[in-house]
Amino acid sequence: MNINIEGAYIYFHIPIFGGIDVTQTMLSLLVVTVTLCIAGYFLGRNLQKRPGKLQVLTEKGVTMLRNIVCSTMGEHNVGWTPYIGTIFLSSICGSLIGLTGFLRSSTADLSVPLTWGIMTSVIIWYQNIRTNGFLGWLKGFTEPIAVMLPMNIISEIAQPIAMAFRHFGNVAGGSVISSILYTALGLLSTVVIGLLSKTVVVPIALMVIAVVLILLGKKKGKKFPTIFGIVCGTLALLGILQFTGIAQDIPIFQYGIPAVLSVYFDLFSGFVQAFVFSLLSMVYISGACPPPQSKEN
Repeated sequence: MNINIEGAYIYFHIPIFGGIDVTQTMLSLLVVTVTLCIAGYFLGRNLQKRPGKLQVLTEKGVTMLRNIVCSTMGEHNVGWTPYIGTIFLSSICGSLIGLTGFLRSSTADLSVPLTWGIMTSVIIWYQNIRTNGFLGWLKGFTEPIAVMLPMNIISEIAQPIAMAFRHFGNVAGGSVISSILYTALGLLSTVVIGLLSKTVVVPIALMVIAVVLILLGKKKGKKFPTIFGIVCGTLALLGILQFTGIAQDIPIFQYGIPAVLSVYFDLFSGFVQAFVFSLLSMVYISGACPPPQSKEN
């Protein structure tokens, strides 16, 4: 996982329009955008009446997304499905791209979800103006009473900011926690291996304990002694390798444990934040796009 707590790394500077910094976030966004465009092209071409497995899977995903939009926004707002799908896929792919190890999660940069939030707010304002007219939209800021004008203006400004910070905070916070824990596990590995490699007696004792525990676990049919024995045997082997000089400074605790955390912070949390952001966008946009009969009334 490539994490920079201080912010996105700047690759180079373009001296136009006052200077443009090309950062990790921009590169990640470009990769995500190109990947989604290519995937959309190949998945949408040569559609058959008798679909293959890939086409069935694609149609199932599109149908699920359409049903979610219809159930949340209403049948009359089904046309917003591509927009919601784009936000969802851009969000989850932008979070998962951090797993590559050399690209930064684009959603860990506040500017990305803030841009999505502003886009959603602009759509809401456009739909309100389209429905009520420009003067009717301005009048809405004074409802239910004129004294509410400052609060309504602040609410409109705070809406995209709140959406952005909710998404950004969870993704960036997970990255920071993973980075700190990864460093701590490296220090723990150094301490443990240092203790094991001071004398060959400790690794040999651990190896004996490992053999006894594994045999005991097999005899009684219990998993816990076997697992604990494997751990002791692994530590003993690493201690021997360190003591003999065959392997030096192996960060044993940095293998496996960060991957488990990544399942939550990058996969589960990334999916949840993408869904929540998309759901909020649907709720806010549907409020500005009432059913046709409501418009007439």
